[in-house]
Amino acid sequence: MKKLFYYILILILICFILPIVWVRKNKKNPNKDANPEEISVIEDYDYSKYTTVKLLHTKTNEVEEVNLDDYICNVVSAEMPATFELEALKAQAIVARTYTLYKIINSSKHKDADICDSSACCQAWISKEDRLNKWNEDVRIENWNKIVTSVNETRGKIITYEGKPINAFFHSNSGGSTEKPIDVWGGSGYPYLQVVQTSGEDNYKQYSSSITITKKELISKIKASHKDVEINFDEEDCIKILEKTEGGRVKTIKFGNVELSGVETRTILGLKSANFTFSIDKDNIKFDVIGYGHGVGMSQTGADALSKQGENYENIIKHFYIGVEIINM
Repeated sequence: MKKLFYYILILILICFILPIVWVRKNKKNPNKDANPEEISVIEDYDYSKYTTVKLLHTKTNEVEEVNLDDYICNVVSAEMPATFELEALKAQAIVARTYTLYKIINSSKHKDADICDSSACCQAWISKEDRLNKWNEDVRIENWNKIVTSVNETRGKIITYEGKPINAFFHSNSGGSTEKPIDVWGGSGYPYLQVVQTSGEDNYKQYSSSITITKKELISKIKASHKDVEINFDEEDCIKILEKTEGGRVKTIKFGNVELSGVETRTILGLKSANFTFSIDKDNIKFDVIGYGHGVGMSQTGADALSKQGENYENIIKHFYIGVEIINM
């Protein structure tokens, strides 16, 4: 009788338990199903309402309907270097997804599209083929897999303030301090976009830059939009910074008889940031610039610096956007 019991027990093990173990061990990874070398976006995530994006290709003026997270992969690979830390890439993926959703819900800028592929208008986008071709062959798959992982591991996640998706602005390098949107574009701003400091951004090439132009070139550039400008370079204060923003950027600057905002000066002179100083010699004016971009929202190099300091994507996002929550769509 005892022997019979053991036989029955062994039979149960063979018939029921071992198959379960085998299935778990051999369950396919959806990322590796299509290609053993390259992972792909997980397609079975249910977004319900916002599954696709109508993308305007600005060069061809064509509108293409694309899967949301495929689109986010293309954005992340265009906006942030794949060499950045994975937590920074995850933060960028969530920020890009949030920015996209905000555009779908609130923007009517593009008649037949939700968003365009221009960083000057919306956010940058590059096709997978073009992105791979820009990378060295020996790191293409590794880089692409890292981008896809950042999207897959944050799929469905967006940033909200008081229950609504935020206008998730971001930029390259804040120079150590971000900026309020009111000091860049005017208006009333957004309560979640405040001035915050980030250490470690001076370790990136985007942190500092400079340009040198002749006095004649300076007057010519300003005259293009302010015809009545006159600058007497013999005067001590012929060029003078009048006011700075809370984030340390130039708010107002005087060029001779004309006052310009720091943002307009940045545009006219092609500076990488409105955080600049200047020096004048006999023939030239040199502008030394700190940071890269408008300075509002998440700094990409700041996100990477924070991740190097051990912060995860949630802490990175909540550092740059005040009072927000990260939720599933």
